[in-house]
Amino acid sequence: MRKDFLPFSKPSISEDDIKAVGDVLRSSWITTGPKNAEFENSFTKYIGCHGSVALTSATAGMHLLLKALGIGPGDEVITPSMTWVSTVNMIVLSGAKPVFADIDRNTLMITPESLEKCVTGKTKLAIPVHFAGAPADLDPLYAISRKHGFKIVEDTAHALGTAYKGEMIGRRGTSIFSFHPIKNITTGEGGMFCSNDQELLTQIRQLKFHGLGVDAYDRQTFGRAPQAQVLEPGFKYNMTDISAVLGIRQLAKVEEFNSKRRSLAALYRKELSGIEEIIPLSDPDYAFTHSWHLFIVRLDIEKSGMNRDEFMGELKKRNIGTGLHFRAAHLQKYYLDKMGEWNGRLPETEWNSERIFSLPLFPDMTGEDVRDVVCAIKEILKKH
Repeated sequence: MRKDFLPFSKPSISEDDIKAVGDVLRSSWITTGPKNAEFENSFTKYIGCHGSVALTSATAGMHLLLKALGIGPGDEVITPSMTWVSTVNMIVLSGAKPVFADIDRNTLMITPESLEKCVTGKTKLAIPVHFAGAPADLDPLYAISRKHGFKIVEDTAHALGTAYKGEMIGRRGTSIFSFHPIKNITTGEGGMFCSNDQELLTQIRQLKFHGLGVDAYDRQTFGRAPQAQVLEPGFKYNMTDISAVLGIRQLAKVEEFNSKRRSLAALYRKELSGIEEIIPLSDPDYAFTHSWHLFIVRLDIEKSGMNRDEFMGELKKRNIGTGLHFRAAHLQKYYLDKMGEWNGRLPETEWNSERIFSLPLFPDMTGEDVRDVVCAIKEILKKH
């Protein structure tokens, strides 16, 4: 058994990264300022979209999006239930109705068929989720949205560096990225709203900072313009330069980070092959580049003779951390109580929700760490 605990995830932050944050703290501008503008510009260039807006979180981006699109009572928003619950929370708090699309059992993503089944005359938005670093099948999803006249916004929280048919995820349409500490790059907490819709970008910039007619950091005056006035009630979701400078440095290393993730994932696949009780995800059947945000497996609870939570507990006893991505949103207590009609209607989502867990994966891991995880898995299965 390992002597030290292997966490499920750990951010890769260097001493130079820490020094860069210190430099900002010693500067004359620590809130939204020149580093924030630099981070947005660098991100836009990397993704290939028209513009980016740095925010305090991806959840903030979802909140601002729903507000900007005027989504509210009487509207329906399609989302998978196999997602982080913040998306569903924001839909409900807007007054709209979440409509849950089932997923492909082995990629965990919305399919064109599952999306179209959910469309009604009240559908205003669909939010496909790129899962674990693999991309959803965008071409048919966008075709359905055009056919029925609703908007698609991509949940790209897992997909920094992911590509679909040679195109960087986030380049088309509108997307929302996350920089939470477990993500492929981190700003501590943070998110990025990307779009090719200049009018929408302007509105998001306005809403993120009290509804003022200029950004918190005016790129023309290199400060806050004194004549700025509130154009509509807004929020306080602007990213600080303390976070942005870390994002700049992390983004410069994202390809290196993702390369390491791919190598570790390939080793996991090799070492786990032949273990019947562990069911890996399948690759999509279209051209893609995986960024390996997560290494997700499912436990065959019938063959293993134990449930997923027990299995994760046994790994923890052996100093192996794990994650749960995700317990289905419609099975969370609040939504089960309020929207119990969805229980039993999403068979592939519910099958995965009962079995899914994430193994440790982060750039600073070694091949020996991967082998320790696999060894612990084999030991648990042999014991039970």
